[in-house]
Amino acid sequence: VQVVEHGGGLVQPGGSLNLSCSSSLFTFNSGVMRWYRQAPGKARELVALITPSGETTNYADSVKGRFVILRDNDKNTGWLQMNSLKPEDTAVYYCNALYRGTDYWGQGTQVIVSS
Repeated sequence: VQVVEHGGGLVQPGGSLNLSCSSSLFTFNSGVMRWYRQAPGKARELVALITPSGETTNYADSVKGRFVILRDNDKNTGWLQMNSLKPEDTAVYYCNALYRGTDYWGQGTQVIVSS
């Protein structure tokens, strides 16, 4: 089973980035998609999640109103749209698939917000 992320990079404060995550685990009936991030010297934190049907989403307070999590089960893919980025959003972002009680992790993608 693979979880594959794409889309990190360097962006200026106030800019936007769109991360994608693909996995065969993301279907209409299965696979909660979660995005985590880990900044240097800090613990990994949950940024956003979306349930298999897409009906329920949840966000960390620090990203509410700026980030949007989406998924397309026909494509087994989800996205984390990040807007109004701040330097404190700098971190390695990880996609996670929670499937039948087991966590599957992507390799992580670096996001750097800097002028």
